[in-house]
Amino acid sequence: MLADEAIDVYNHGRMSRDFTYIDDLIDGICGLIEAVPGDAPVSDRDSLSPVAPFRSVNIGANAPTPLMDYISAVEGAIGTKAKKNMLDMQAGDVPATWADAGLLKDLTGVTAKVDVKTGVRNFVDWYRGYYNV
Repeated sequence: MLADEAIDVYNHGRMSRDFTYIDDLIDGICGLIEAVPGDAPVSDRDSLSPVAPFRSVNIGANAPTPLMDYISAVEGAIGTKAKKNMLDMQAGDVPATWADAGLLKDLTGVTAKVDVKTGVRNFVDWYRGYYNV
């Protein structure tokens, strides 16, 4: 978009994703350092293995965002309207994904704090500064 080139938008923009800001991801990982698996699950969502001391934990915003809202946030942060190639769904893709971060909250108390619009603006500001654009 900064190069004034068109972006590919699959499924004609009818998609949602759970965008997670890097600071929220780091908070989740750091919180899990102290959440060493014990002998008993911490909640009914716990994936603690009965045969090995591990569990799987989703880290995410727990808030699917429509792709077109995300693109609008990028446009707002950049200050230009995107040229869009509206395309059909790619083979193997899905229309919506998101993380259920309930177990992360149960284990650590950590929840995502940075909304998509703020996260995109922070990223664009960083990108422009880092690449001098």
